[in-house]
Amino acid sequence: MAKALALAEKAYALGEFPVGAVIADDEGAIIGEGYNLREANASPLGHAEITAIEKAAGLLKNRRLDLCTIYVTLEPCLMCAGAIMQARLKRLVYGAYAPKTGAVTSVVGVYDFPFGYKPMVRGGVLETDCSALLSKFGEDLRSDIRENPLEETNGQV
Repeated sequence: MAKALALAEKAYALGEFPVGAVIADDEGAIIGEGYNLREANASPLGHAEITAIEKAAGLLKNRRLDLCTIYVTLEPCLMCAGAIMQARLKRLVYGAYAPKTGAVTSVVGVYDFPFGYKPMVRGGVLETDCSALLSKFGEDLRSDIRENPLEETNGQV
């Protein structure tokens, strides 16, 4: 999780929503990693989990990551929870809970539905550290809006 948090800090430094993800194989070797790049890539699919899954699957040349664990700094959204399911990841470990978008426990428990597959899940790992970075990003964003109120609306009132 510490590596995922370091990746989230990279996203933060780029002005991206600070989420990082790491995939480790059954021996603990990192085989995929990513951080949010939605703004940089102008892509709604630029989530940390999606990038990490694509890299791991590419390295293994296999769409099934059934012996792997994904560590992510924020509870996955519905899209990422679905991607985790499609990749057949064995375990999901996440840090902060996402009370507005979390699809694992916060808003909806997507793995509670009878899809035929669900990973083992553990939330709240390094939650304080993960939450602190997200809170700092939010404070920075609110501060920027207060300092430059017309930029958010392109000068329109």
